[in-house]
Amino acid sequence: MKTLDDLLAEGVSGRRVLVRSDLNVPLDGTRITDDGRIRASVPTLKRLADAGARVIVTAHLGRPKGAPDESYRIASLELERLR
Repeated sequence: MKTLDDLLAEGVSGRRVLVRSDLNVPLDGTRITDDGRIRASVPTLKRLADAGARVIVTAHLGRPKGAPDESYRIASLELERLR
């Protein structure tokens, strides 16, 4: 498996790079109570973007039992304070 440094050495400018991030963060309803995992992923995403990559981030939030549960949608989180 290639490392970030390997990818950057090969050149990522103009290439799409898929990054799977572990963004399971503790929540109080839809409010993030500890954004540490999100902040920890930022340097990697920034290095790729600064090198010209088109970064695509995939993630999931929690593990619902059975059918999909809207409360586990990342889109439902309050991300405004991270901007």
